[in-house]
Amino acid sequence: MVRSAYRRGAAGKTIAITGAARGIGFATAKALTDARAKVVIGDIDSDAVNKAAADLGISGVHLDVTQKDSFSAFLDHAEAENGPLDVLVNNAGIMPTGPFLDYREQLIRRTIDIDLVGVILGTQLAAERMVARRSGHIVNIASIAGRVPAPGLAIYNAAKFGAIGFSEAVSAELEPHNVCVSTVQPSHTATELIDGLTSPGVMVASPEQVARTIMKVIHTQQLHAYPTIGLGAVSLMGPVPGRLKRQLLKTRLYRSLFLVADTEKRKDYDARIARS
Repeated sequence: MVRSAYRRGAAGKTIAITGAARGIGFATAKALTDARAKVVIGDIDSDAVNKAAADLGISGVHLDVTQKDSFSAFLDHAEAENGPLDVLVNNAGIMPTGPFLDYREQLIRRTIDIDLVGVILGTQLAAERMVARRSGHIVNIASIAGRVPAPGLAIYNAAKFGAIGFSEAVSAELEPHNVCVSTVQPSHTATELIDGLTSPGVMVASPEQVARTIMKVIHTQQLHAYPTIGLGAVSLMGPVPGRLKRQLLKTRLYRSLFLVADTEKRKDYDARIARS
């Protein structure tokens, strides 16, 4: 249940969401549309974003977050449709898994381009518009993987650690201009990203649960938010002594999460990110 205050806080705002054809992005677009926000969605999958937009009764466009011209055109479209941009939700991302030595260079570069460079480009383009009006909010969807490393997730870890550090730095830089930057840091969420992965003892959130957290952040403008109970404490793993952290990362639970996957169950997602 989304608190009425969060719904009222979103009502009437012009909000652009990337990577919103499915999963967390789609759930967020639905929640915000239901709250009477003016939402525009973008996604690299043209057919999927057009269907999602039609289902929600809103506007959707093709978007490649790694290309500045594409991102700028997306924000231009959102403002032409609904007026000055109030909120950008940088949600687009991919999560390849498996042994680091098996990663192809193309996939390494594509992951960093989408999960980190896309966040940086979107933040800069949105902030330029917002600083000029001295008003706006950028919500970057990071991950608890930006706080806690995991075997089998090295490239995704690199991108998400970068996204959180970037968001904290630019938040301090833009605050004097009345522009807020926040991160939302989910853990396992019931989307394609975890297809074929085992999650023994790991709490799995729904996309709708993450969407509610995003709506809360739009209302509260807090720096960091965690959709799953207890993740705030997990995020404190950074100060854990190196030797203890290494022992934790070598446990069977940690090594089973991302190093080994059911390739049959994961093949559709892997094929899609290869086309992204």
